[in-house]
Amino acid sequence: MRLLLIEDDPDLQRTLATSLREEGYAVDTASDGVEGVRKALTGTYDTMVLDVMLPRLDGWGVLETIRPAVPTPVLMLTARDTVPDRIKGLDLGADDYLTKPFDIDELLARLRALIRRSAGRASTTHELGDVVIDTAARTVTRAGEEIALTPREYSLFEYLALHRGEVVSRADLYDHLYDEDDDSLSNLLDVHVSNLRKKLGHDLITTRRGHGYSIA
Repeated sequence: MRLLLIEDDPDLQRTLATSLREEGYAVDTASDGVEGVRKALTGTYDTMVLDVMLPRLDGWGVLETIRPAVPTPVLMLTARDTVPDRIKGLDLGADDYLTKPFDIDELLARLRALIRRSAGRASTTHELGDVVIDTAARTVTRAGEEIALTPREYSLFEYLALHRGEVVSRADLYDHLYDEDDDSLSNLLDVHVSNLRKKLGHDLITTRRGHGYSIA
């Protein structure tokens, strides 16, 4: 999953980006509101983390500018814990609100919930034959046995599972699995799909030649 982090504090931005990448997210960053708007309007993201107090354009201005052109779910971060501030953010199009200081595990849980709801999947577990993916625990089991996946393999499988029944194009997968600085070779996607088939079953992921991949 690909995420846009708009945060002007360099230490917090670096810490959050590192934590998110360790969880398997592809992360793009912006350090002010104007840069954040540009990336939000031109990039493809599964969710955004948006600070309120930003230089050049504050978080409320970012929301007002990108909505409704960008439907991506937005989690707002702020040190301002007043009810009017929270109401303002939500009325402008924020989907969730977290006040500073916060626990990173809570942030991750809220992001997972936003991504599930955005994909129309309320449950944290999805059964695909004898394969079960738990998006809260970020685990995959086959016939009750946990299968070890690399972070990129998990992200690819999670995205396909959340879009079960759809044909997901290669371009869409690249948009959602790699950040703006990733220069991975295009054939790596085929390698990841091949590895998933070896670990989870060759019939689980179907190739639609000229179109992409799908899970029935």
